[in-house]
Amino acid sequence: MQWMTIGAFAKACRLSPKALRLYDELDLLRPARVDPDTGYRYYAAAQLERARLVAWLRRLGMPLALIREVCGLPAGRAAQEIRAYWARVEAETVVRRDLAAFLVDHLSGEETRRDTTTMLELRYAAHSDRGLVRPANQDTAYAGRRLLAVADGAGAAGDRASAAAVEALKFLEDEEFPAGGVLNLLEDAVRSAGAAVREVAGGSADIGTTLTALLWTGSRLALVHIGDSRAYLLRDGELFRITHDHTVVQSLIDEGRLAPEEADSHPQRMLLAKALSGGAEAVPDLKLHEARRGDRYLLCSDGLSRAVPDDRIRELLAGGTEPGDAVRVLAEEANAAGGADNVSCVVADVVAGVVADVGADVVASAGPSVPAG
Repeated sequence: MQWMTIGAFAKACRLSPKALRLYDELDLLRPARVDPDTGYRYYAAAQLERARLVAWLRRLGMPLALIREVCGLPAGRAAQEIRAYWARVEAETVVRRDLAAFLVDHLSGEETRRDTTTMLELRYAAHSDRGLVRPANQDTAYAGRRLLAVADGAGAAGDRASAAAVEALKFLEDEEFPAGGVLNLLEDAVRSAGAAVREVAGGSADIGTTLTALLWTGSRLALVHIGDSRAYLLRDGELFRITHDHTVVQSLIDEGRLAPEEADSHPQRMLLAKALSGGAEAVPDLKLHEARRGDRYLLCSDGLSRAVPDDRIRELLAGGTEPGDAVRVLAEEANAAGGADNVSCVVADVVAGVVADVGADVVASAGPSVPAG
């Protein structure tokens, strides 16, 4: 067999030698032969097709862990995975596009307003369940006029930590704020939540909580997230996860050092990389989402997401139930899967509200506030 040097192979497949060495280490693209004396890598011409596929998928921006998964699939299945990945990218791009358009209008002073507009409002519900195994419920779930939040406590005072984090955000229900400053306001509120958790923890890094919250402005939802609780968006029948888990295992997956299917059995699968705790202050993720009529948002603790697959969550959310019924059905599904953890859910639907003057940021909401902990 005729071998290609790493330089010749890199030129043929348009991957750099440095990238080829990395993909060798990650078991994504192994050389066909390694010289036992010099350690020099050689490749076969038959490997060019896989190498080019890797290069194309990298140009799409696909993470290395997902590329390894796609490359191991038959052609038809691989095409389906690429299509699904690109659908997620497009959905995220729409969100960023809307944010960019808003910022341009806001900063340039060219934002146009009609005299009247059909306002949007939220219909929401929250529910928290101890599950079937844990002796106590350390979760806190809250749904209010503007604020939706889920927190999952950990440690000896985890229940108080999660409750303190959510309580620190509740002033946002009555706070007046310009739409352009909502992320700054939310960031400041999370600092207060972190201080409240540190007071509960008394300096112990073993006591803390996750926090995932959405703040409603009347047309947009500002998201703050830290930990492994999650936020999902159901739009046009498709489910999108709009948060990224802050766990050690997820970091390994992002780096391509762990396959997604290995995550559930990894010994550090429960270890958080970031949380609100008695330890060092952590920086949360902050995003702004443009709301559309018909959207359904779900916030949940990992008692749901670890027990129930995303496909099943989508089916249950798309079932046409009211938010109050949906949160209970989701908790029942987690318990039916073993109920190994506390499970908390908040479901909020974006619906048409009243026709109002657009002289100020008017916020309408529907549904009772349902705190749980």
